[in-house]
Amino acid sequence: MSNVKIDRLGSSFVKVISEILATEIKDENIKFVTITSCNVTNDLSFAKIYFTTQLDKNTMLKDLEEASGYIRGELSERIEIRHTPKIRFQYDNSI
Repeated sequence: MSNVKIDRLGSSFVKVISEILATEIKDENIKFVTITSCNVTNDLSFAKIYFTTQLDKNTMLKDLEEASGYIRGELSERIEIRHTPKIRFQYDNSI
């Protein structure tokens, strides 16, 4: 898959995951998360989602990892691709 398509897919992931976190996740702490970017591997097997938060980043990382199965399921329903990648969250230190 071309880099342009991968980048476009990553942008779509950021948008959809942000919507899911803001409206559908019941954990109130996760609502304080901002998704900053996404890196998708060329074979669509993994997507690394970068986030920031004003709360404790280790606790938030644990909460996001627990919700990753639900988020991946919602992604597969909202974005039409053959294979939905496994999601890994990582705190964005660049900001």
